[in-house]
Amino acid sequence: MNTLLVSSPSSSSRSPSPSQSSSRFIDLRPSPLLLAMLCAWSGSALAQQTGSETASSEPTALPTVEVHGSGSVAERKQLPQTTASVTADAAADSINVTDSSDALKYLPSLSVRKRYIGDTQSPLATRTTGVNASARSLIYADGILLSALVNNNNGNGSPRWFMVAPEEIERIDVMYGPFAAEYPGNSYGAVTEITTRMPQQFEASIKAQYAQQDFSHYGASGTYRAQEYNVGLGNRSGALAWRFSVNHLDSYSQPVTYITAASAPAGTTGAVPTQDRTGKNLYVLGAGNLTHTVQDTARLKVSYDFTPALTATYTLGFWQNQAHANPQSFLNNASGATVYTSSFASNDVDQQQWMQSLELRSKTGGQWDWQVAASTLSASRDLTRTSTTAFPAGQSGGAGTIADASGTGWSTVDAKGIWRPAGSAQVVSFGAHVDRYTLATPTWNTSNWISGGNGTLASDSRGKTETSALWAQDVWHLAPALKATLGARYEWWRAFDGRNVSTSGTTVFAVNQPQVSHNGLSPKASLAWAFADDWMATLSSGRALRFPTVGELYQNVLLNGVYLQANPNLKPEKVWSTELAIEKQLPQGRGKWRVSLFEERVSDALISQTSTIGSGVASFTQNVDRTRQRGIEAAFERNDLFMRGFSLNGSVTWVDARILDNSSYVATTAGATSVGKRTPYVPEWRATLVASYKPDDRWTYTLAGRYSGRVYATVDNTDINTHTYQGFDGYTVFDARVRYRIDRHWSAALGVDNLTNRDYFLFHPFPQRTVLAELKYDF
Repeated sequence: MNTLLVSSPSSSSRSPSPSQSSSRFIDLRPSPLLLAMLCAWSGSALAQQTGSETASSEPTALPTVEVHGSGSVAERKQLPQTTASVTADAAADSINVTDSSDALKYLPSLSVRKRYIGDTQSPLATRTTGVNASARSLIYADGILLSALVNNNNGNGSPRWFMVAPEEIERIDVMYGPFAAEYPGNSYGAVTEITTRMPQQFEASIKAQYAQQDFSHYGASGTYRAQEYNVGLGNRSGALAWRFSVNHLDSYSQPVTYITAASAPAGTTGAVPTQDRTGKNLYVLGAGNLTHTVQDTARLKVSYDFTPALTATYTLGFWQNQAHANPQSFLNNASGATVYTSSFASNDVDQQQWMQSLELRSKTGGQWDWQVAASTLSASRDLTRTSTTAFPAGQSGGAGTIADASGTGWSTVDAKGIWRPAGSAQVVSFGAHVDRYTLATPTWNTSNWISGGNGTLASDSRGKTETSALWAQDVWHLAPALKATLGARYEWWRAFDGRNVSTSGTTVFAVNQPQVSHNGLSPKASLAWAFADDWMATLSSGRALRFPTVGELYQNVLLNGVYLQANPNLKPEKVWSTELAIEKQLPQGRGKWRVSLFEERVSDALISQTSTIGSGVASFTQNVDRTRQRGIEAAFERNDLFMRGFSLNGSVTWVDARILDNSSYVATTAGATSVGKRTPYVPEWRATLVASYKPDDRWTYTLAGRYSGRVYATVDNTDINTHTYQGFDGYTVFDARVRYRIDRHWSAALGVDNLTNRDYFLFHPFPQRTVLAELKYDF
């Protein structure tokens, strides 16, 4: 049966089979049903453990890991991190998946800020990092970087999930913490590795999916639909293998933003009184960014075996997006006509992005192996046209702006070697890395926001960063039951070609920013001990340097209607992370459980906060002197519980995230302070629970829950009102799915996300109850 793999230290060779996957749980107000499930699981596990114990004088050992093809990335690379995984089969059975990020829904301590089907701004939050910190985690697909390290936010810094369709995925592995020297300091949140499929024979598939959401808030309601189609073809003929996938999405979103004001316009009705996130009274005048997006993705992956021990792989991906976002006014005048204020606006988005990679890899399995790889991801077209003409006239044209991010992108080059000394219990890996990130975001005035050309320049932010690195790792079996992993990474980083342009009336301000550079060493160490049969303890500690992104360095800051330049001399984040993980495997492959204690200390944390610029106050990214995040994560997996085919998987995470020192803080409320407050965007509690029943090979029934406590968006925690636009609610959301395999070719599924129709905000209003249906044919 397919279950979700609970995260575990990858140094253990007793990990579940690749056909399994992962997840988590717990509602902090414990339900009788949950307590009964946990008691039954623990009692059953104890009974089985006791019954399986036999007298033995054999010493506990760490068996040699032999991974062929589809094992986790951590196993294949012998990385020390705690790892959670989900496979394609598990996702198809148990998860309502509309894009590749959905497969992570139930993995421990993770959440993706996905506001609607087709959202292109969906950052990943991890144990110790929030939804506004996209550069504190890494997402790869077949080694190609999908993380947009041009910024550290939930906008243009969001991962390019759309470059990989769900039907292409073979498995996803998430590795927690910066304990592998192979990855840069951005890994201190987590590393997500997506592995896509390659066929062993001719295969073809077609999938159709439909979703519908009924949404209601602030007295306005609507029905929003999405449909998605995927076609995949692939084959292997001797040394040549290839797979081609195309995906088409047509989706309508619920309101993503709201237009608010301190008072309702005179002579109008329909404004909704509420409070903002600090508790101040305000009125909601209408909804914004009701988005219609049409996206197409095409991806080709080709591999060729020059010899049984030498393989080349080329990947080409293309994505395009046409999106139109409109507002909806709640206001009417005395005659019933719709009224708009100057805050209402529409926008059109036209995007095209390309992805390429080439990899050459040896796979002798002997004393030496090596790998070289290069990849690039860039925007060939990225235009956002926004109206500035007052509505309703602005709906059909008039003045506006054109933001052009074409040319933004990144490229990477990696070389890696593996040495397995003859007659030794060591495996040594080492490598070199080079990357470059380019950000270009000029904004132009235009006489017609729908079809006009570029006029005068309104603002511009651009620049580049470049990193070079050398790294090495030594995996050493000190004894049959003891394995040490030592590693180090040295990085040279620089930021250059920074330029900011802003305008005030007819006056243009242009600043060429200075070149800055930093370098440093990041040591890593891990010790795994199999201290008893089916028990494993792993202690890991490591340093990480997270260098500023181009967007953090060269952002334009808006103050009193004027664009100013922020500090281009931001210092890198310096992180020390430690984790102790203890794992127990249950007998007969019935599951496992794990408990992890972790702590993360960050110096010069890059966090957006308000501070003084000249005579005014603005919000922008600054270095916060010291933060500390520490906590505990418990996860379990239990198969064939109560009856054959019933599985229960879950996790619960508690984090105490605090700001310890912040010399640059400026209070915006009398008596406010940031020291001792919770680190923004990190909830105290997170949990999930997934129950799945598979009575036979045809049917799979799944009920799953996700929980998160509230978060603060400000460093002084003054955003006390959660249930409002720009507030952050805690939430408990339940999802359900039923899948039926009609025959060896056909399958169908029906699912519901947000089954209880929970109404909640994570800055934006999040989707309410959504029904999904899908039909798939595999040849």
